[in-house]
Amino acid sequence: MTDDELYRLFLGGDGEALARLMEKYGDALTLYIDGYIGDVHEAEDLMIEVFAWLLAKRPRIRPGGLKAYIYKAARNMALRCKSRRRDVFSLDELEPEPEAEALVEEAFGGRERARILRECMSRLSADYREALYLTYFEGLSCAEAAKVMAKSSKQITNLVYRGKQSLRKLLEKEGVTDAEQY
Repeated sequence: MTDDELYRLFLGGDGEALARLMEKYGDALTLYIDGYIGDVHEAEDLMIEVFAWLLAKRPRIRPGGLKAYIYKAARNMALRCKSRRRDVFSLDELEPEPEAEALVEEAFGGRERARILRECMSRLSADYREALYLTYFEGLSCAEAAKVMAKSSKQITNLVYRGKQSLRKLLEKEGVTDAEQY
């Protein structure tokens, strides 16, 4: 069933049609919004708000325009959310919108890269894994990570350095060609 047919059914009172549209576009919209705000949990909330807005307002959408309409609504909500987070908002900070094909490629490529990264991280020694996780994924400083791991800052610095080297080697074995960024 096409998007237009589902939307017409929804406008006619079929709540299941909106659920099918959410199922179809929910994950992709969440990834798209997350690209703007950098918070997947907030992105999920905003994705739900997009569909809640459709439910409440029932806007007239031209045939073939539903997908573009919901992405535009998602973008606007993401930008409003992003502007509320900071005291100053500058249009200069916005990146141009990615083309649809690039966005899809990034989403699927990103999932595969994330899977490979998780797998390689799991193969590291526990100390390397924990030091990298605390400093890169949780954003702790070496001093803060040292407190968590009951080690000195110098030890954490060494663990991070050696952990990155080991992780690069594992990623290269998995076929990640640009592992030097890790």
